[in-house]
Amino acid sequence: MTLPVAMRLMNERAPADALGRRLSDLRISVIDRCNFRCPYCMPADQYAHDHAFLRARERLSFDEIERLARIFADLGVRKLRLTGGEPLLRRDLSELVARLAAIDGVEDLALTSNGALLPRHAQALRDAGLRRITLSLDSLDPDIYRRMAGGRGEVGQVLDAIEAAERTGFGTLKINCVVLRGVNEDGVPELAGHFRGSGHVLRFIEYMDVGTLNGWRADRVVPGAELRARIHARWPLEPLPRRALSETASRWRYADGKGELGFVDSVSAPFCGNCTRARLSADGKLYTCLFARNGHDLRGPLRAGESDEALRARIAGLWSLRGDRYSERRAELRAAGVVEHVEMFKIGG
Repeated sequence: MTLPVAMRLMNERAPADALGRRLSDLRISVIDRCNFRCPYCMPADQYAHDHAFLRARERLSFDEIERLARIFADLGVRKLRLTGGEPLLRRDLSELVARLAAIDGVEDLALTSNGALLPRHAQALRDAGLRRITLSLDSLDPDIYRRMAGGRGEVGQVLDAIEAAERTGFGTLKINCVVLRGVNEDGVPELAGHFRGSGHVLRFIEYMDVGTLNGWRADRVVPGAELRARIHARWPLEPLPRRALSETASRWRYADGKGELGFVDSVSAPFCGNCTRARLSADGKLYTCLFARNGHDLRGPLRAGESDEALRARIAGLWSLRGDRYSERRAELRAAGVVEHVEMFKIGG
């Protein structure tokens, strides 16, 4: 049996949730702290300088993360993504990357970062086995970028991070831009022009009501269709097929062959029906939806000595009960007063 066939059969044995969606992706938050204060995630006016983030002993250790990742891989997870907070604030992250890269069954290991610390870590991460990097860049305008970073970041830091990733051989990067109406939507064509022909994939993400403290309003969402129309008017676009049904971004390419764009339209065109992602918070809670209100504690059973077999059964059981489809029911749920969600910085994007 060839390896691809074996992997496919293993994934077909992965647990399915109440809507038939099989677990295949795990996003691991390694730390809840961040060096930025982006308004759509960790707005500065809600997080004072002395905010009580997790203490070291409250976070999962690398041994614990590796053990859980192996169990998730046994259950069919093929993609791991390290998130935060800002994951590069976690000391010796390349050590964890090396451990995760060695797990049988893991086909893709990625990192999402704001980029500020990447230049000093890029080579070590690459050498440890990290395969892909996603960076956040909400504007090329220095003042707007600074505003979008909560006054704690500079656009030059991201451009330096891109250069460092290229220099160390990471190849194609994903560049994420969260678009807020009245803030940075006018800079979308400039961003598109900057990355046309670069070999990197720029992705525009609709402003989402993740968490409870980011002041989300529907009128601040810029639909992906509107952004595509703006770009298409200048550089004609053509749709591309999804590589997998579980992909979050719709794919488009420039008709003249100058590259690819992605659009994550989770507000205007929800894709819950194909979601195969679970999220593990830095303190060891399993979240089955980006918009979940509560997580399921895995740290407690882990530290109490529960066996791998028991943990595997626990995780599979939790996944089998999953019926989350918040984005598809957003209007209904918000009208019913269901607006409390876990904050994004605790579980990544």
